Amino acid sequence: MFQTLVIAKCPSDELSYENSAVGNREDFREDVKYVEINQEYVFKLSYHSDIKKGQMGFNTPGRKWAQLSLGDKCQARPFSFSPTSTSHCLCSMTLETDYIRKKPSNPQTAYDTDQMAQDFLMKFSRFPFSVGQPLAFNFKDQEIFSLVVTSLEAADIKAIEAGQDAKPVKIKIGLCLGDTIVIFNKKEGSLLNLVGKSKGKEARVSIINPNWDFGKMGIGGLGTEFNAIFRRAFASRVFPPEVVEQLGCNHVKGILLYGPPGTGKTLMARQIGKMLNAREPKIVNGPQILDKYVGESEANIRRLFADAEEEQKRLGPNSGLHIIILDEMDAICKARGSVGGNTGVHDTVVNQLLSKIDGVDQLNNILIIGMTNRRDMIDEALLRPGRLEVQMEIGLPNEQGRVEILRIHTAKMYDYDKISKDVDLRELASLTKNFSGAELEGLVRAAQSTAMNRLIKAASKVEVDPEAMKKLRIERADFIHALEHDIKPAFGTSAEALENCLSQGVINWGAPVGSILEDGRLLCQQAKASETSGLVSVLLEGPPNAGKTALAAKLAKNSDFPFIKVCSPEDMVGFTESAKCMSIRKVFDDAYRSHLSCILVDNIERLLDYGPIGPRYSNLTLQALLVLLKKQPPPGRKLLILCTTSRRQVLEDMEMLSAFTAILHVPNLSKPEHLLAVVEESEIFGKDDLSMFANKIKGVRVFIGIKKLLALIDMARQMDKKSRVYKFLSKLEEEGALGESGIR
Repeated sequence: MFQTLVIAKCPSDELSYENSAVGNREDFREDVKYVEINQEYVFKLSYHSDIKKGQMGFNTPGRKWAQLSLGDKCQARPFSFSPTSTSHCLCSMTLETDYIRKKPSNPQTAYDTDQMAQDFLMKFSRFPFSVGQPLAFNFKDQEIFSLVVTSLEAADIKAIEAGQDAKPVKIKIGLCLGDTIVIFNKKEGSLLNLVGKSKGKEARVSIINPNWDFGKMGIGGLGTEFNAIFRRAFASRVFPPEVVEQLGCNHVKGILLYGPPGTGKTLMARQIGKMLNAREPKIVNGPQILDKYVGESEANIRRLFADAEEEQKRLGPNSGLHIIILDEMDAICKARGSVGGNTGVHDTVVNQLLSKIDGVDQLNNILIIGMTNRRDMIDEALLRPGRLEVQMEIGLPNEQGRVEILRIHTAKMYDYDKISKDVDLRELASLTKNFSGAELEGLVRAAQSTAMNRLIKAASKVEVDPEAMKKLRIERADFIHALEHDIKPAFGTSAEALENCLSQGVINWGAPVGSILEDGRLLCQQAKASETSGLVSVLLEGPPNAGKTALAAKLAKNSDFPFIKVCSPEDMVGFTESAKCMSIRKVFDDAYRSHLSCILVDNIERLLDYGPIGPRYSNLTLQALLVLLKKQPPPGRKLLILCTTSRRQVLEDMEMLSAFTAILHVPNLSKPEHLLAVVEESEIFGKDDLSMFANKIKGVRVFIGIKKLLALIDMARQMDKKSRVYKFLSKLEEEGALGESGIR
């Protein structure tokens, strides 16, 4: 039977936390445990003396749920669950949880859901609950939570009786028991921090932008590097927070991308910022941090982290990810103590950055992406785990990577049929060894400009043929022209320096030259071989003018290494000792960035400032060369060093010879047949004159350097043909090239 009761307030705070309906004992029998309001809402029935007969008290959540107002009337009747059925017994219930107050006292406090579930069951065992019912939950007088029942599950009795697998079934109303599984889910947008096994799987925003397409990143040749960065820096952010919490895992806070200019460091950082579902990245160039006013540089660092600090204080672990991209990081993060001056600005900037990334007050909602061409200049404290932990070298792309980059930069030309069929991207990739991504992009632009230039009419006015524009195609010849004339790789072959060394070619005048070329070929193969240490250094020594430089250049060119640099004393005239060491060091540092590199160190005694009078030499340069000649290249890199000297004894006295893998002796011409071979190659004499020359030098002792001999041959070309043989022989005698026996 329904009875009409007047709605009243809950008489006490303690009863309000029971979430029950409070009545008068005269209105209900003693055996009534539950009451149904308005034929829809079921409450646990409690009694209190302050509730008058004909009244029923409810707390605020109860009145809101049952749509009751103070002073209104409701229809109430006793309610009971069937004593012969257990289908109403809850095996699990899920509660949406939030603070009941708008501004909690400490939003960063973590609440253990296991303890909350235990306290909930102690207070609400044998209580009825309905889906959608709001509750007030006083958790051990620590905090008052607002709960909403979102799901109720009971055992499937029929399936159990039929001997089938009993999966829980969802019900609308049920009775909480002492063994009911209680799951707390955080309300969407709540500041609440729940931990423990009784925490439900939160609906969370994926760290990866759902609209992101990895296939459209526009990053060519960096798949391996990107996968490594993703594994180290983002894999932990993809997993649910509860899994990360169980592992005790801390997210990576910093990434350092380093490598040669133009290899895609800035592009990769920009794409990482787009890929992540985070705040808009803050992109800052290193020099922008520095300020002429005292303390402003450090304040600029603090401003970068201000938003992340404020959000972490406000939201705690629920704070979003803040990305800070620092380009040209070496400008502000030089090793402390390395910058001159009495201001110490660089040092304090580094200190400020260190304290913000991983200081006493740690920020867990930041990701710093730094970029630099000079990793060696970065302060070591920034590179330790916990700061810029992931350090990835973005090197020069391999052949497959160059194909991918060229495909990216020619994609639109293929889409609009603006590229000729004779263009083979794989061929271009094989021709562009040691090209960076930026240089490959420049190559495509240069080829486009070459093709467009064909359509321009060079008249009194610059005009473009409109009909020809429709037929514009970028052809293979345009790319080849760009390769030969427009774009040269910064880490490529020093073609001009090599050609200068080989201006007169290499003449195989005898067995010694053939032996040197063969030994040099084997040493080049040794440098390339995967099972070797990666470093092969060769010294070509011999008398002056013996052709050592030309032979070394020939070996370097035949090696077909993508990186070949000539380190010559000609390029360092007037350099101080320290400047000379820095110049030599740069050549070696550049070589380490290529997979296969060759360095030609010409006239090594001149680099050392050796002088026979004294004798004098630069000990600083000597020590630098000794270190660099013995230094192993980075793993996976191969380095061939070719050095030349005319002072073997001097290098031996300086203890340099032990630094070389092999020493090849380059002799002067010592036999008449050697001299005759060079003269025949030069073609300065006719057949009769050549025969006469051969007879004149037969049995004569010969001693002359190939370089000197070629200079005399060039002089002989200017002589009168009739007397050329005799004048040439006379010049050879003047130079001491022919022995004491003279000419017969």
